Amino acid sequence: MVSPFLDAIRPLAEAIGAQVVGPAELEPGDVCLHWDGEIAGGVRLPEQPRDLDGYLAQVEREVGSPLATLAREDKQRAVKLLNDLGAFRLRKSVEQVAEVLGVSRFTVYNYLNRPEA
Repeated sequence: MVSPFLDAIRPLAEAIGAQVVGPAELEPGDVCLHWDGEIAGGVRLPEQPRDLDGYLAQVEREVGSPLATLAREDKQRAVKLLNDLGAFRLRKSVEQVAEVLGVSRFTVYNYLNRPEA
């Protein structure tokens, strides 16, 4: 049986990259959703790296080359991807990204402040 409650939250879950699962599909790490005193199902959150190295590896896979070897335009794209993923919420991330890219902190900030083309 499909729950109207789970159907109602499905668009929100999909908007954040999560998946709605039924009660029988729950796994450790899923967010349990209770309704009328019972577990109605859950939300499986997308995998998020827990440290900057995870974000860097993810972006490196996406661009297909080591970040230090990228041309300037590709480094700008990599910084945008890292920002979109939330990597710059981590402490000291700008400094670490600058080091990996082989640019200055100032350059990373310039890339972050670039208007969208």
